[in-house]
Formats: sequence, structure tokens, C-alpha cells
Amino acid sequence: MAHRALAHKSTDDVAVAVSELKPGETLTIEALDGGKPHQVKVLEAIPLGHKIALRDLPEGHVVIEYGEKIGRMTRAVKKGGYVHTHNLRTLRWDYGKTPDAKGKASSQKKGGR
Repeated sequence: MAHRALAHKSTDDVAVAVSELKPGETLTIEALDGGKPHQVKVLEAIPLGHKIALRDLPEGHVVIEYGEKIGRMTRAVKKGGYVHTHNLRTLRWDYGKTPDAKGKASSQKKGGR
């Protein structure tokens, strides 16, 4: 059986499409760590290399991929939905609390939206 999408870890919230995914397809998505496969019905077209939701992802949810936090949902996506920059904000430049010049903690964010 050819893989259509792969998750890196069985606990990931998203998988990566290894070919174009079409609405209505039902997939068995396996994790590279050998964990339990996910059964997912594709809800919308998902291009090669883009993400598909493995579970319902509410607005504000911190998304896990590769077993790591990669971003926060800016709007809800149902299981099988397309996850990309239109509904996921990266955490790449979110450094959290950092000390200011006076040694007080302040929230610092660089880049992103």
C-alpha cells in the first residue's frame, strides 16, 4: 500500500501529504514511530507537502508535528482539513518571556503576524 500522507510521531496533530489529496478520500495515515495509524477522511484538496489535520484542532490549539510545537491555530480545522499558513501561525519567532534591559520579564515576539 502506497502512503498518501505520513505523520512523524503517533502523537502529532498533523501529517504531511506525500501526494495531492482529494476531498472524500479515506486514508490510513501511519506514523514513522510505529504508533497506532490514524483513519482520516480528506475534507478538502491538500497539495503535496502540505499538512492534514489528524484530529479536530480548535482555534488557539498549539499544533504538534515531529513531536514538537510548531504553531497555533488561528481558526478551527476539523479532522481531515487542510492546515497551512491561512489557519496556522508559526511559533518559530515566539521566544516567550525574555528579560528587558532592567531585568524584568517581558513578552517578546519577533517576526510572524
